[in-house]
Amino acid sequence: MNTRFPFADWFRNSSPYINAHRGRTFVVLIEGEALASERWEPLLQDLALLHTLGVRLVMVFGIRPQVGEALSEAGIEPRRIEGRWVADEAIMRHVERIAAELRLKIEARLSLGLPNTPLHGVELTVVSGNLVTAKPLGVRDGIDFHHSGEVRRVRSQAIADLLAKETLVLVPPLGYSSTGEVFDLDAADVAQHVAMGLGADKLILLGDAAGLHDASGMLQRQLTPLEADPLRRQAAPGSELARHLGAACEAARHGVARTHLLSWHDRDALLGELFTRDGVGTMITQHRYEQLRRATLEDVGGLLELLRPLEERGMLVARSRERLEHQIDDYWVIERDGMIIGCSAMHAYPEAGMGELACVAVHGDYRGGARGDLLLAEVERESRRRGYSALFALTTHTTHWFLEHGFRLDGLEVLPHLRRDSYNHARQSKVLLKPLG
Repeated sequence: MNTRFPFADWFRNSSPYINAHRGRTFVVLIEGEALASERWEPLLQDLALLHTLGVRLVMVFGIRPQVGEALSEAGIEPRRIEGRWVADEAIMRHVERIAAELRLKIEARLSLGLPNTPLHGVELTVVSGNLVTAKPLGVRDGIDFHHSGEVRRVRSQAIADLLAKETLVLVPPLGYSSTGEVFDLDAADVAQHVAMGLGADKLILLGDAAGLHDASGMLQRQLTPLEADPLRRQAAPGSELARHLGAACEAARHGVARTHLLSWHDRDALLGELFTRDGVGTMITQHRYEQLRRATLEDVGGLLELLRPLEERGMLVARSRERLEHQIDDYWVIERDGMIIGCSAMHAYPEAGMGELACVAVHGDYRGGARGDLLLAEVERESRRRGYSALFALTTHTTHWFLEHGFRLDGLEVLPHLRRDSYNHARQSKVLLKPLG
């Protein structure tokens, strides 16, 4: 049935994520390029929306292009080394001024509550302060970096206390030393340390690129730090890609559950990433959120949902809840962010030294990848571990898939006696056999 309000279905589908994100801590980096564009106000409005949904937010902002423009107007040519400039006294005066101006600009916009504006009726308290302790980069390769610094420590408990009071915490790319000095910091490095210090649920890096893509241009939706490290090493030192990937990989290795690489150019990227199952960018996570594992009794409901459309089309024999519960140890599932999107089963016939590949099913939205191959490979691995000589399968619709994966057509006589006796002649299923030599 068509709906007059397409957003209503999206809203219904997003409800699990609204519940999942409530009370969670997100650290969001918005680079200075975004704040210099027309996208900055909608981004802040999206952050305010997350706040109203119960997300605990820390916003870190960058200032590179704004400072660069101020230096150009002042006739100052900064010395850059691997993306960091040497922040002497003259440069640091501009850094401090720009950071203060942008902080006030952001606070003012998040205080907007006029009728007919997205923030109408939202009372949002924004707090900033001396929340990051820094140390100087010092002299490196004979070059004194003056006031360019790096994060020494984040006052995590102070930030957590502010978040507990439903405050949005705003963190500029500045750090303070015990001697009262101010240091220019890399915004991505600040965001990484804040996220690590808080044990944040998410680190969200809004930059120029829409995630990471492979050589064919396909978006890579999920990578581990080990998989992302080669891309970081290939990136130009000091580039946004290098900085963001470095922050993402370190955060993942130090307890931040998920880091998301998104483009601020896409007005829907932030909400699309957080409130849809597949998202729109690249996620760096230490543990994959799509995993192949043994099924448990808690998966029975998800299996019933997955198999029902295939049963209704006659592609699979209907399985009752009781049957699934009884045979649950025979099943493997692919779980994606809490949803069962694929399964396979292997029923054992040890007396014949054979296993039956009883079903390979993948959710309609996730076909076209290698998930069916992964499920088959897992069944084959288990069959070999048990010392079986062959796998067999019965099918009415997917003969070619089995043939493409090394099965051959055969007759009823190759089936174990018990399976031959229970063969449903009314379905006229094809018999396929794959030796496991």
